Amino acid sequence: MHDWTSMNDDEQSASPSRRQLLKKLTLIPLAAATVAGCAKEADRPADESASSRAVYEPTFFNAAEWAFVQAVCDRLIPADDIGPSAAEAGVPEFIDRHMQTPYAAGDIWYMQGPFVEAAPQFGYQGRLPVRDILRVGIKALDAHCQRTLGGKTFSKVDHTQQEALLKAAEAGKLELEDISAKEFFSQLLAETRMGYFCDPRHGGNKNMAAWKMIGYPGARADYTDWVEVRNRPYPLPPVDQAGKRG
Repeated sequence: MHDWTSMNDDEQSASPSRRQLLKKLTLIPLAAATVAGCAKEADRPADESASSRAVYEPTFFNAAEWAFVQAVCDRLIPADDIGPSAAEAGVPEFIDRHMQTPYAAGDIWYMQGPFVEAAPQFGYQGRLPVRDILRVGIKALDAHCQRTLGGKTFSKVDHTQQEALLKAAEAGKLELEDISAKEFFSQLLAETRMGYFCDPRHGGNKNMAAWKMIGYPGARADYTDWVEVRNRPYPLPPVDQAGKRG
């Protein structure tokens, strides 16, 4: 099972656990996203069980794209005995909703060109906004699967084949029509990571499972005494921006 919390095999072999690496991811973006204080409901546990949630119906992705997104999320961050998979944590819902924002539409980007393949430190310099990168990439990868794997789309092939395809895309060794496989993979992985660690109000991180896994307090306003504490787990459950307690 490939580790896409790390971007190369050397890092993977140096770490005994995919989840340990996840725990080392910077908390700065999370802190920036959860600066709101605790609401008066902070002591009420959140009810996020599967039976209590309605099944999410996508409003951006069509049926074929939605099947792809669910399958790929399950491979990029698969489940283990420490935490849920990205699919189980609601990341497909996050991505579907995020694709309908001004960010994903490119409305807040400079999109006038020149469109070049720049050095990594300059970021993405292409002509497609995020939502089009995903939509074009999904169609291209499904078409590649159908041509090379007996007419099956990505969501229909087995996990070993799915992981081989993703590893090839990550390394830039997969030839897709109309899009760079490496750029598609990079954007897809970024969306999956964001959805896994976001505030639950955005659709992902159901029941604050990812925050619990890394010991992140969420939107609590009363954990400043613990900022400098090392080698001791934070003793209280996380709180989301709605004031619900994990």
